[in-house]
Parts: sequence; structure tokens; C-alpha cells
Amino acid sequence: MNSLFRINEPTEANVNSFHEDGYIFFPDIFKDLSRESLIKEIENSNEVQQYLKSANYTDITNPQSYFVRPWNNRGPVGNALIDDPFITSLLRKTIGNHYHFCHSALNLAPRGIGPGKYHQDNHHWNHEYPVNHRERKKYYIQILYYPNGFKQGDRNLKVIPSSHVIEPTGEKIIEKMLAGTYDNIAGRKLKEVRLSAPAGSMVYINARMFHAIEAKPADSPQAHRIFNIDIFKEAGPPHRYTQKIPDVWLENTTSHRKQIFARLPYTDGCWKTLN
Repeated sequence: MNSLFRINEPTEANVNSFHEDGYIFFPDIFKDLSRESLIKEIENSNEVQQYLKSANYTDITNPQSYFVRPWNNRGPVGNALIDDPFITSLLRKTIGNHYHFCHSALNLAPRGIGPGKYHQDNHHWNHEYPVNHRERKKYYIQILYYPNGFKQGDRNLKVIPSSHVIEPTGEKIIEKMLAGTYDNIAGRKLKEVRLSAPAGSMVYINARMFHAIEAKPADSPQAHRIFNIDIFKEAGPPHRYTQKIPDVWLENTTSHRKQIFARLPYTDGCWKTLN
């Protein structure tokens, strides 16, 4: 299977960055044809075409982003991302062989859209059932794809490296984090890093790392920023949003796909029964 990416496996430095910083930034990692094909698949889909013609997109005085979760209507390139050889190698070298595909999402951010505050996305830290406490320290991985990229100050991602080692509890944690309260725990000065990503970039993160997004100016030279995401988790009980696998994904599929799809989906109240 040919990879969509320019490299076949992560370097030792990449793996170290994941464990020490909580993320790996891969600028311009898509092959040119892969990047161009993914953008076309996304922008030419019926759902996205309807959005691009709607007031939610064209009215910059009150813009609304396009967001769908799970992102099941994937073209050939989007579908291949799930078990691309590079992605499989990256997951295995950072979190081991026992993982599941959790869910996915697709987002288009138009001109004028506001910012997103700092947060972490391991939802087991936000709930108090016994299963949540058991699963909190297991890996929950977000793979953030930016087919058409972003620049600083224009719907860019920002992160706090090494914040994944701080337990995400208590009030005003971001203010305390940036004020140096947790520097001794992190073993470094915790500070904000604002990224700038050329088209075809990817950010691979431990979802416990705190991250945020900046606003997109109404006069941005980029009409919209495309963002698609695949989430993987250590093998085990459902995470929040663990999606039902579409039947078509299971037809004539590989043994590897069967393995990473072999888990229960999240349903309302399911954590209560996993005590």
C-alpha cells in the first residue's frame, strides 16, 4: 500500500517529541497529489458544496463553521488516511500495537469565525464513573490534518508543550499553567506556542495536551481553513464519541482494519454499565 505522505515512519526525534512535548508537528507532510486530491474530495462533496453556498459561509457578519462528526462520507484519500502505512507506523511507535480507531470529524472555518479556547480532549477526565478513572491515563490520540494550511493570526492552532503531564483538574488551570504554577511538574517552562502550517501539514497530539485555535479575520486571504481529524485510542471501552463503524467500511476490508474497528461505540449511558 502506497503512502499518502512524504515519509514512511517517524524518526526517533519525532517519537521523543511526542512523549516530551505532547505533540509532533509535521509541516508539508502530504505528497502534493495526496494534498490536492484530499482538498478536492472535501470541497466537492455535496454537503460541503451546500454549505459553501449558504449564508453560514457567505455572511461574514455572522459566520458559522461547517462541522460534521463522525466524518463518514470520505472519498478514497480520506478513507486511506485511517490505515495509511505512515499513520500505522506512527501510532505503533508512539502508543504501541493495541489501539482502536475512535472517531473522526471534518471542519471548515470561514472568514470571520471566532476563536476556540484552550482545552484538552481526553473526556475521561471530565466524568467520574469508575471506568473514567480507570481509563484516564490511557492514550487518546488526535491526528489533525490541515490540507490547505494556516498562518499565525489566521485560524492557527496554538499549543502548550508538555501540558499533557498536568492533570486537567481545578479552576483557572490555563492561567495557572502559563503563570508557572506547574513548571516543576512539567520539568520545563510551560508557555504558549503559536503554529503556522503550510498546506498539507499534520499535527499529531496526545489529546491531554492543552490546545486552542485563534480567530479567522474577516479579511483573511484564505476563504476557509480546512481541518479534518482522526482520533485513535488505546484498546478498551468506548471513549466519548467513539463512533459506530459504517457497514460499508467492514466490507472486503483488511485484517488490520477489522482489528482497529473491533470495539463498541459510545452510546448515552454506556459508561454507567461499565462499572
